[in-house]
Amino acid sequence: MIIRGRAPLRVSFGGGGTDVAPFCIEQGGAIIGSTINKYAYCSIVPRQDDQIIVHSLDFDMTVKYNTKENYVYDGRLDLVTAALKAMDIKQGCEVYLQCDAPPGSGLGTSSTVMVALLTAMARWKGVELDSYAMADLAYQVEREDLKIDGGYQDQYAATFGGFNFIEFHGRNNVVVNPLRIKKEIIHELQYNLLLCYTGNVHVSANIIKDQVSNYEKKDPFEAMCEVKALAYAMKDELLKGNLYSFGKLLDYGWKSKKRMSSKITTPQIDELYEEALKAGALGGKLLGAGGGGFLLVYCPYNVRHKVAARMEAAGGQLTDWNFELRGAQSWITDESRWDYQDVSVSIPGGQYQFHL
Repeated sequence: MIIRGRAPLRVSFGGGGTDVAPFCIEQGGAIIGSTINKYAYCSIVPRQDDQIIVHSLDFDMTVKYNTKENYVYDGRLDLVTAALKAMDIKQGCEVYLQCDAPPGSGLGTSSTVMVALLTAMARWKGVELDSYAMADLAYQVEREDLKIDGGYQDQYAATFGGFNFIEFHGRNNVVVNPLRIKKEIIHELQYNLLLCYTGNVHVSANIIKDQVSNYEKKDPFEAMCEVKALAYAMKDELLKGNLYSFGKLLDYGWKSKKRMSSKITTPQIDELYEEALKAGALGGKLLGAGGGGFLLVYCPYNVRHKVAARMEAAGGQLTDWNFELRGAQSWITDESRWDYQDVSVSIPGGQYQFHL
């Protein structure tokens, strides 16, 4: 038996940073975004002994535990250690992790890996958690147990999936509002958006610490309030199908977010963004906390090819992607179902046998 968990990565359109305390507690935060068809996967293979062996396929790293020992955070796959502890895993197993994007890419990678881990473990143990409970557990393990600085949006985006407008007023008051967007609007939005990898990754916790330290300063605080207001405006324009306005609001949001911390952008990112605008893009933003990772750019269809060429010439790497409307999922597969010695098939004209 193999138990699998899968959770989608996300792109945020507006409101990033307002889901971080103390702003979200004192002022209330708001995020608008969607999940995409890039995923974090967790596979669990039960064992008959006390050994827990964790394989990170992306980093070619293996860590071993014993269920009779206390789990210790030693800097090696601590996300897994914390998840095992939170789910009280007492049986031996092998855990395989794989993600479609590297940490620091701005797509919510670490939180999405956590959601995939917990989803698979819950399925294995027969624990029923609704989406709010799963997202809250992922937040608890990552932000409180592991003390990793960050906000709420990634855990909720990965768990719920799809287009959501999420409001935050602290841990016990998160409201996920699924957006009912017409299919033709989603298709048009997909066609007009480019996802470009800047070639750098970032440590989001460092940027978030700087943002929090700026909270009481006048200009960064006003920028956070404007970013929050823009999330509401982007929601309204997207629901109406006003994609030109949506694209321009992305630009407003990016300019406002850069005022929240000097660490959010770099000269290379600014140059790449300016090249996109010169080629006809209406707006865009760096995904995640900032400092590197993926740049999302909105451009009208008739200049899309020009923007793409200009960004690649400036060193950007365009990525194929699409929206994913489903959230975290789990399933069980049985390896033995693939263990055939022969395959036989009868068709008009004869019977064939294939020895495997």
